[in-house]
Amino acid sequence: MFAPQGPTFRELAVQALSSVERGYDLLAPTFDHTPFRTPEAILKPVSRALRRLGPFDSGLDLCCGTGAGTDVLRQVCRERVTGVDLSAGMLTQGRARERQAAGAPHTAWVRADARALPFGPVFDLVVSFGAFGHFLPRERPGLFAQVHSVLRPGGRFVFPIGAPARPGSPGYWALLAFDTAMRVRNALWRPRFVMYYRTFRLADVRTELTRAGFDVQLHALPELGRHPDGSPRCRLVVATLPSRQRSAVAAGRQTEHAPGPAEAP
Repeated sequence: MFAPQGPTFRELAVQALSSVERGYDLLAPTFDHTPFRTPEAILKPVSRALRRLGPFDSGLDLCCGTGAGTDVLRQVCRERVTGVDLSAGMLTQGRARERQAAGAPHTAWVRADARALPFGPVFDLVVSFGAFGHFLPRERPGLFAQVHSVLRPGGRFVFPIGAPARPGSPGYWALLAFDTAMRVRNALWRPRFVMYYRTFRLADVRTELTRAGFDVQLHALPELGRHPDGSPRCRLVVATLPSRQRSAVAAGRQTEHAPGPAEAP
């Protein structure tokens, strides 16, 4: 499927009937040969935008997969980069494909649930690419609180978000069909595989980030095109932790600590 080195139809079917963690463990060896990996067409504009916002000392790639976002962080962070993911298989692939350039920041690969991050407030930047469909809407406030807790004051949570497909367009019907199929699958089969493309709506997300204590700004990514009405097809959400704030988790900690014990073998 997708490419000669990609997964077979049977492998995708087995993945789809697995849990999220197990499914990505199975898919990991061929993941970079599928459309599921964030393409360079998105990574490059985000990288350019981050260079204008930075530099940063330490960065976290949330739900890093095989490390597409981690590559971006190595371009804009000076000291340390961390990729965190629930799938040990994806982390193994990310570690194997890492190309350590001279002068690049140290990279750690940590297995953990994004809803229970094992870090203190040690990051200046958190990014995430293409992972939010794995979280139900009711889980987002807790997820954003976790990101808040690992950022230093003034730190930023940054991610791209595409404009919704126009109702009635082929893209609209394709996403609706996919989400409907996933809901039927999860109603009939266990374990569930949560991956919904239509639940991460900008207006809702912006409100939830503000409630979590972030100042939220939107930046157009003009390289990714515009709709006929002139609106951008993709925006960069930049959620900043005000310098005067510290999360409840961070305030209760006496010392900062860097990633270490949770690092995947």
